[in-house]
Formats: sequence, C-alpha cells, structure tokens
Amino acid sequence: SGGKDSAFVAHQLKHRFGMNPLCVTWAPFDWTTIGFSNLKNFVDSGFFNIIGQPNGNLHRKLAKISFRAIGDPWQPFTYGQKTWAFHMAKKFGIKLMFYGENGEIEYGGSLKYKNKPNESIEDWDDHHFRGADISLMTDIGLENGILTKQEACDPDLFAYNSLSMDEIKGSGLEMHWMSYYQKWVPQENFYYAATHTGFRCNDSGRSESTYTKYTSLDDKMDGFHWLLGYAKFGLGRASRDAQTDIRRHHITREEGVRLVHLYDHEFPSKYFQWMLEYLGISEEYFFEVVDFYKNGSNVWEYKNGKQVLTKIVT
Repeated sequence: SGGKDSAFVAHQLKHRFGMNPLCVTWAPFDWTTIGFSNLKNFVDSGFFNIIGQPNGNLHRKLAKISFRAIGDPWQPFTYGQKTWAFHMAKKFGIKLMFYGENGEIEYGGSLKYKNKPNESIEDWDDHHFRGADISLMTDIGLENGILTKQEACDPDLFAYNSLSMDEIKGSGLEMHWMSYYQKWVPQENFYYAATHTGFRCNDSGRSESTYTKYTSLDDKMDGFHWLLGYAKFGLGRASRDAQTDIRRHHITREEGVRLVHLYDHEFPSKYFQWMLEYLGISEEYFFEVVDFYKNGSNVWEYKNGKQVLTKIVT
C-alpha cells in the first residue's frame, strides 16, 4: 500500500535478508494525496511495484452492494487485498509471499495459527471473507438490480476470487506473516519507514475518529469502514489504535480510555461527499443504512430520544 507496515516488511526482506521482493499493491478506492505520495516515495527508495487497479465500474458497484448487504463498503478492497498478490505470484512463478501481521493474533481473534508462520488455505473463507465472498455480492447485486447479468459474470471479477486450493498446492506457493518472525510494533514500523523509505504522516495532523496520524492514510473510504464498525460493534478507530498502543506500552490504559472518549464517535466528514458520490447514494440513504445496523446491534440503546452506547469503556 505504500504504508508504514508494507514498507517495513519490504525493506527488511531486501536489505536485512538479501531477498529481491516484487511488491504488489491492490489500489484503494481513491488515493489520498499523502497515500499516493508515500507509495511513490517507497518506489523511489528502490523497489519494483505493481499496482492492481480493478475495473472501476464493477468496484464501485460492489462497494455499494456490500455497504447495504453487510454494512461495510470496504469489502471489495478486502477481497483484492487478500487475493491479488496470489494472482501475481502465480503469474510470475513466485513461491514465497510475505504479508505483514497475523491480524487474528495481533488484534484479537483466533489463536489457531499462533505458533505457525502461515494459515491453512482451507480457512481463508472463514477468517477473511466470513462467508461473504464475491459470489454472494454478485448474487445480491443481481437481485437488487445494481448489477446486470453481464456484469455479474464479468471476467474482471477474477481479481476478487482466491486461487483454487489445487492451484496453490500445485504451484508450491506459500504466504507467510512477517509478524511470526519479527516482533510486530506498528509505531516502530512507522519510524523505520520514515527513515528508510520516505514515509510521511498526515500533514494535517491526526486522522479523523482517532488520535494517530500515521496509520491507514491511503484510502478516502477508510473512515467509513471504521464508522460502520462503530455502528455495529460500538468500537471505532480510536479504540483499535488505543488497544494496540496500550498492549505495547506506548500509552497507559487510562490515557487510552480518554482518547477513545474523545475520538471514537467522531464522524469522518473530510471525504463524506466524495463517498456519497462514489457510491451513488444520498445522505439520507447513508444514515438509513447506518441506523439499520445500529438498530440491529445490542450495543446501542435510546436515552432521551438519542442512541447511546449501552456500555462505555471506563
């Protein structure tokens, strides 16, 4: 992505371990200025990079479908983030791939692969797509009229599909997490990338809905991924950042609680109009969907005519 973590991994592989990494980027919905600048700086520091830019019409429609269907317009990016590098590895005959961290371990999830460098491909659907793969999105798109029959079977959809188990096993391809071999400290990755690959943090200060200014900078859609997560689970972007920083002793728990109270609920207004235009929806429809997921959650209640969290971290 040109972010701090991928820059850290690529630079370590090349300069510490003597490898020759081919870097692959699955493009964001729309680049932020700082995001594209960081990717350019990374490439200029000495790396070969391939950008996968999906079919724009399909990508936009898939985001609109997933926004309503699962409460997250981000889902099409998730597909490509997991699958595109595998397609490129197969194309170029590469046997070993590296991703950054095992999110299940680093952020709280399954411990199944705690002591392994990679995961079983049989578990991908459960761990990464949660049963909502691209075929489900295209079926829903057909039902609600967002996709035509021709679009629902467009050859460009290959990029959102994983390689088959037979293809992966036959090619000998393996994906490993760098976090299995190297202690994963996002803040240290930031300092490393700033020193070695020209990474810069937000010029305007902290990102919306959180207190950090060096994480998830490249995509204009990012804030709405976190907003919908907050609507469904009561945990926002500041909560995720604070949890990470508390576990690594960068801040105290008390400091983390204060930061969550300050920023978790903040609305990501900077790219709001862009998002509405990108998805082709009205502001009224957007909040209708947000409220739908809030009302379906067990973490919100009405007090004095307003929705508030049933429990607030203290």
